[in-house]
Amino acid sequence: MKIVILAKPVPDATGQERLGPDLRLDRVAIPPVINGNDEYVLEAALRLRDAGAEVSITLLAMAGAFGPDALRKGLAMGADNAYLVSDAALAGSDARATVRVLAAALAKLEFDLVLAGVDSSDGGGGVVAAALASMSGLPYLSYATSIAPDGGRIRIKRFSATGYDVLEAPMPALVTGMQALGEPRYPTLRGIMGARSKTITTWTLADLGIDPASVGADAAASRVSTFSIPDARSAARVVKDPAPEAAKQIVDFLIERRAI
Repeated sequence: MKIVILAKPVPDATGQERLGPDLRLDRVAIPPVINGNDEYVLEAALRLRDAGAEVSITLLAMAGAFGPDALRKGLAMGADNAYLVSDAALAGSDARATVRVLAAALAKLEFDLVLAGVDSSDGGGGVVAAALASMSGLPYLSYATSIAPDGGRIRIKRFSATGYDVLEAPMPALVTGMQALGEPRYPTLRGIMGARSKTITTWTLADLGIDPASVGADAAASRVSTFSIPDARSAARVVKDPAPEAAKQIVDFLIERRAI
């Protein structure tokens, strides 16, 4: 089975994200890492292999020149190879352009299953995977907490407010996953050393047959015009009285603020 992981390089969340003069996220100031939710689906793919399935795992990303630095971790974890779409014209692309580029890249790859995190830490939109499935004509299964291929079909447990739903679709398909898939493994020293010899293939827009004028900041349907930093949070009020008195204080607190 051939699995493609959408592995988006994002600024390390332990750093302080900041906007550049153009009010776009400064992706150079902070070292990139693979998006956290994408690491969870990569771990799910690796566990399928650990369980004895014949699985090849390919990473796919769209990023700037910093992309390989993040993808090397995924390769060190156990992915077999990676493809990076990188082109100066892509800077500032919106979700619509991102989907168009990723769809063109997927069309050049062979796969049975595409896995992606439910959203990314640098944007949080959570729309790219669904739109990519639609543009690529793939069944879309979301919020997976477990992923189980069965012959030519894929079955997942989908997180819901009451527990989970069981969804099934024919492959090829696109599945988004979340933290419940399991904690991503740490790369071993052997994996880190082996990642140096694994291939990261870089494609430009010309390789994908995409007009540079259709992507990038100038083609984006939206842009940030201004921003503000939230006010600092005031000191928390801690209630430590016995339960009956504590409950009364909490209710009074909510009434004062017209929350109830």
